[in-house]
Amino acid sequence: MTGFDLFAPGGLALLVLLGLRVGGVLLIAPVFAARPVPVPVRAVLLVVLTLVLVPAAAAAADPAGGPARVTAESFFAESLIGFAIGLGAAVLIGAAEVAGDYMAMQMGLSSSSVLDPINQSPVPTLGQFANLFALTLFLALGGHLLLLEALAASVTVVPIGAGLDFEPGLGAMVALGGALFALGLRFAAPVIVAVMVGNLALGILSKAAPQFNVLIVAFPIQIGIGLFALAAALPLLAVFLSTWPSLFEGMTTTLFDAFGARP
Repeated sequence: MTGFDLFAPGGLALLVLLGLRVGGVLLIAPVFAARPVPVPVRAVLLVVLTLVLVPAAAAAADPAGGPARVTAESFFAESLIGFAIGLGAAVLIGAAEVAGDYMAMQMGLSSSSVLDPINQSPVPTLGQFANLFALTLFLALGGHLLLLEALAASVTVVPIGAGLDFEPGLGAMVALGGALFALGLRFAAPVIVAVMVGNLALGILSKAAPQFNVLIVAFPIQIGIGLFALAAALPLLAVFLSTWPSLFEGMTTTLFDAFGARP
């Protein structure tokens, strides 16, 4: 750890605050926060990332601000910065899962659940499929590496112990959480529209031929239309998700600007 003295004034506090920032990322970021990842592995990753980043954090610290100190405000601020970095990636995965839930509800598959191997909880089948689809693209795009790069850049953009403006920053994080549902609806829109058109056609058919029992065929037709629309829309969803790196950069920049953290 060249350029860093643990026993210098504020050295230990700097190490602790940096660990809090790294821990905030590992707490929510996809893959890193997954339950199948053993706790000892996360602990080792936390220690390694903290030790790797501490020289850059020490070099970027503002000497005019005095030595770093662990206070309630700095404790919360550093954890929140790490959480904000991981949130940009978690929104992508969460939006895909919400889209799967929307599609399952429209297709009548909301009661069909499987065990989510990531979160160890039952979820609708399409929600699980959309989650793993987005997670696969996330890893294929190097999203886990991009998260680590963002974490490394944050120690210079937002020096350890820098003051934050919490009120607008928290508001931006809440707005980003709201964007999760909007993105989920956007992902699910092709399937929802196709199923709605199919239901409308079945409704017209039931009025035109009252003797025809639509309920017998409505359920399989609804599922078939939904699955066909999903298969047709998957390439378009993959293209949209492939733009995530630029979206992530914009989300992170927006959050840091809202917190008032400037270089």
